[in-house]
Amino acid sequence: MPGGPAGEDALLRCADEPIAVPGAVQPHGALVAVTEPDLAVVVASANAPALFGRPVAGTSLDQLLDDEDTARLLAGLAGDLAEVNPLRVRLAGGEVDLVLHRADGLLVTEWEPVGGAEQAGAAWHRRLPSTLQRLSATATLEELTEVLARDVRALTGFDRVMVYRFDAEWNGEVIAEDRREDLEPFLGLRYPAGDIPAQARALYATNWMRLIPDAGYRPVPLEPPVTPSTGRPLDLSGAMLRSVSPVHLEYLANMGVVSSMSVSLIDRGKLWGLIACHHYAGPHRPSYADRVATEFLGRTASLLLPTPVAAGEQNGMLEVAQRRAELAAAIGRTPRSLTEALTEGEVTALDLLPAAGVAVRINGQLRLLGETPPADRVVPLVQGLLAAGSPVTDAVSRVLPEAADLSGTASGVLAVEVAGGREDFLAWFRPETLREITWGGNPYTSTTAQTDAGPRLSPRRSFDAWSETVRETARPWREHEVDAARGLAALLTGTAANRAEEDNRLATALQRTLLLEQLPKVPGVALAARYLPSEEDVVGGDWYDIVPLPGGRVSIVLGDVAGHGLAAAAITAQLRHALRAHLLRAPGPAAALDGLNEVIGALLPGELATAIVAELDPATGDVVVASAGHPPVLVATAAGTTYLHEGRGPALGLLDVADYAETRVHLDGDDRLLLFSDGLVERSADGLAAGLEDLRAAVAAGPADPQELLDAVLGALNPPRTDDVTLLGVART
Repeated sequence: MPGGPAGEDALLRCADEPIAVPGAVQPHGALVAVTEPDLAVVVASANAPALFGRPVAGTSLDQLLDDEDTARLLAGLAGDLAEVNPLRVRLAGGEVDLVLHRADGLLVTEWEPVGGAEQAGAAWHRRLPSTLQRLSATATLEELTEVLARDVRALTGFDRVMVYRFDAEWNGEVIAEDRREDLEPFLGLRYPAGDIPAQARALYATNWMRLIPDAGYRPVPLEPPVTPSTGRPLDLSGAMLRSVSPVHLEYLANMGVVSSMSVSLIDRGKLWGLIACHHYAGPHRPSYADRVATEFLGRTASLLLPTPVAAGEQNGMLEVAQRRAELAAAIGRTPRSLTEALTEGEVTALDLLPAAGVAVRINGQLRLLGETPPADRVVPLVQGLLAAGSPVTDAVSRVLPEAADLSGTASGVLAVEVAGGREDFLAWFRPETLREITWGGNPYTSTTAQTDAGPRLSPRRSFDAWSETVRETARPWREHEVDAARGLAALLTGTAANRAEEDNRLATALQRTLLLEQLPKVPGVALAARYLPSEEDVVGGDWYDIVPLPGGRVSIVLGDVAGHGLAAAAITAQLRHALRAHLLRAPGPAAALDGLNEVIGALLPGELATAIVAELDPATGDVVVASAGHPPVLVATAAGTTYLHEGRGPALGLLDVADYAETRVHLDGDDRLLLFSDGLVERSADGLAAGLEDLRAAVAAGPADPQELLDAVLGALNPPRTDDVTLLGVART
């Protein structure tokens, strides 16, 4: 890396380079920025007059286009510009693809001649469904990226197509490649983070596609260089013709690349990698339609990325989850002997994660298992990492240089606090793992070049494979391993804070918040409720509620949080009160469930629950029902007894945005509704379907009065007490 004052200045200049506002475009098209609605030209690239065959300054687009194309343009501006692009228009020089977006308060129009672009042809586009099927059928990340590289090259015709993945420090690795046979392979090579600076990565995260048809191009300036309304250069971050950094062009030239194209791969909102396309034989410009198809493949692959990545970790996740459950059980059996539960049982804290050693410090007492640093070094090491804000690291010496001598036992540390302070903790240790890394060129040979404006980074010229041995780093901690460690620490924190008497008091208090001591009197409505806790816990995850609404309507609620005991009950209490608030101000039960789902995502990530809401108007008998993964409402009428399956959406906490739906039913005469939790119908021997059928039959034969009906149902089904059982009966009076 560059050193000294000149190197530091170069790094600062690189970070400040105005790549989003370069003041120029590439010459394979022209750019014209206009005001709306008069379409008057404000800024234009210097090559625009040649494209239109006349001067553009002082004109408007309706003067540059014929009447038919102008009408099509104006019609498109009233809607979503993404649905308009590209607008095929005819100029004197031939057909042109017109692409639109807005920036700096202007309509930015980009004009790319159709002639001269390489076309994959209609035959390839007809095969697009089969291409997407190949992508979706892949089971591993390796298969997904191999198919992606092969199909993108077949579509675009580039000499080389690579799938490039970023690591945690933004170094890149080529993990898939399809290339011309005579080219040397780049597969497996790594490239340093400096090859793609942070501001360039930021653009990749928002602008999926970047094309450079000819890396030897001369930039075409914008005229005037600043936008009169802002006094600043026009923002080109969303422009397909945006001129790129001279440093990047020099980088491509050093690689022998004449043309390049890239498509971003974004996993759950974060830049994950790139599809990088290189051409060596000469300039190369895929058509706009082919580029859109390529971007579509990249977006599709981005949606598929979490599946193979998660599949690769699934086995390890299951093992960690099983050990965590076993440790949780041991803690539950001996809540007043936490250290022994973690260090002396069949499964210990060392077994929770793949690690060489673990330190357990509870109530100020330290216990070590496996290969760890010396006892007198453990506490200062962990406290130093916690104080530095780096409790999870695979390179301790980078955080605490004074701990470099511990690399043999603790190059990697995962530390979690217990009881909310830095006195008690759990810490797992991994020794250094020597790794041989092959880079595409020496990553440390970037130099500085002197320019009229001062020093700037100059990309390296050699890309020959260059290897180094990395020391003082351990195998990185995976996300599910960190979650398991933090979950165990949270469990210990909760257990250490409670005592048997406090448990009983808390259980009683929670029970009162979850279950109504007496059902409210609702005019025109007969209500009944039954709650049977599981035999294993005082309280569980079930709750029910009756919420009077403005105008005489009433919401009947039944919910079920995953899990049992005090932990589940605590979540249940929060959800019950949050849903009450949303029901009072939401326009309906579906909107209220949407709000509750947002609460879980923001405040209770990782928690799952089901809920069903039936909003009844006693005056009319109309009922609106919305369900979040809950068993369906049972409707009993004179015509028969059926389950209301419509209006059912995913469980709460499963998706960030669930968009719940509603369905409606009308109650007349002796019609009844029955809401119930899954503990009533789930039977390990007979299965859920049998339980639902037994319930339907019991209700069909049961009395009309809700109180009597619930007693009859419980007597007929006699549900096992392995889970909470909750029933709500509703009828009009």
